[in-house]
Amino acid sequence: MRLSRYVLPVLKESPADAQIVSHKLMLRAGLIRQQAAGIYAWLPLGLRVLKKIEAIVREEQDRAGAVELLMPTLQSAELWRQSGRYDAYGPEMLRIKDRHDREMLYGPTNEEMVTAIFRDTARSYRDLPRTLYHIQWKFRDEVRPRFGVMRGREFLMKDAYSFDMDEAGARHSYNRMFVAYLNTFARMGLRAIPMQADTGPIGGDLSHEFIVLAPTGESDVFYHANWERPAELSAVDFDDVAGLQTIVSGYTADYAATDEKRDEAREAEAGEALRQSRGVEVGHIFYFGTKYSASMGLKVQAQGGEEVVPHMGSYGIGVSRLMGAIIEAGHDDKGIIWPDAVAPFPVGLVNMRVDDAACTAAADALYAQLQAAGVEVLYDDRDERGGAKFATMDLIGLPWQIIVGPKGVAAGTVELKRRATGEKVDVATADVVARVAG
Repeated sequence: MRLSRYVLPVLKESPADAQIVSHKLMLRAGLIRQQAAGIYAWLPLGLRVLKKIEAIVREEQDRAGAVELLMPTLQSAELWRQSGRYDAYGPEMLRIKDRHDREMLYGPTNEEMVTAIFRDTARSYRDLPRTLYHIQWKFRDEVRPRFGVMRGREFLMKDAYSFDMDEAGARHSYNRMFVAYLNTFARMGLRAIPMQADTGPIGGDLSHEFIVLAPTGESDVFYHANWERPAELSAVDFDDVAGLQTIVSGYTADYAATDEKRDEAREAEAGEALRQSRGVEVGHIFYFGTKYSASMGLKVQAQGGEEVVPHMGSYGIGVSRLMGAIIEAGHDDKGIIWPDAVAPFPVGLVNMRVDDAACTAAADALYAQLQAAGVEVLYDDRDERGGAKFATMDLIGLPWQIIVGPKGVAAGTVELKRRATGEKVDVATADVVARVAG
């Protein structure tokens, strides 16, 4: 993509109302623009990142055996009355009426709807276990939206819902999602610590939040020093009940808690190994038994012929929030530092002198070669000062920068810069595509 034809409205200064790093950088780097309080338009560069995050989430859900569907954003109030949550949920729910005066709501979550869908399709034990998921926009009318996409009113979320014949099966489904979440965040270059959590309005008695450590995070977290070691994830057999439980038990053996769930006795046991930091929640999983299936009349026939109320769980990942968390965990004073897996473009190509015929010819040729090799590249071919081009590339945080200048062209080389480390090396022009494509 040629930057001269792209839409990338970068800002030199941070807007006055942006309070945290991710909000400031998302606005400055031209990823988003606010349309109303807590509601944002996703500009082209931001949308590319959002789609890459979404793709990783989808791949790991599929690998864990979940089945994708898509539920609507608007829901009937009657569904929520069946579960008893319509009046209990609170003012965060956006309640509306259609032209026929029917009560509707903009969905903040989908437990009721997915339970109704499964109730109408599942008949016996042969239809279970199942985990259904979708990636959908949601709305919660926060009383004070702030911090950009970290606490917005409209947000993109992956939510999954499991259905099992009994508690043992449900806990195995919970463990599937637990491990899938570890894999998901690790692929994005994040180390997310699972911490015991409150269940809130979802309900249930087993819940974990996945917290990414970041100095500018929204909440205080406390954890054992063992969590400072990088997580090593290997191939997982999601059908191995005992093996999966061993993994989950291993990841929850060391103390880790948010401020609301602190355990003074376990903190005392940790002693000097206790650490305190700030963190950002990027995922939340729940097991809540028959809370929704019982209230909404979901029953299936067991092998013995008796009717059974399935056990359920729900599992959320804040897809749009993850972008903010990734930036909070990866940035410097020049801008964003994207992990390779979610970068909008892996390569930024900079033509230092568009008025130099040889320089432009070399840059154009490299652009064509990168595209032919299947490398996504953002080509800064604008008639701008070199300093402005460098500032833009550092701000938007692409992993690799290829800098084409007259001196290098004469010598048959280009400058290759790695954004994360700042390392710069001169590379033969003929070799640079292979370097960044690998």
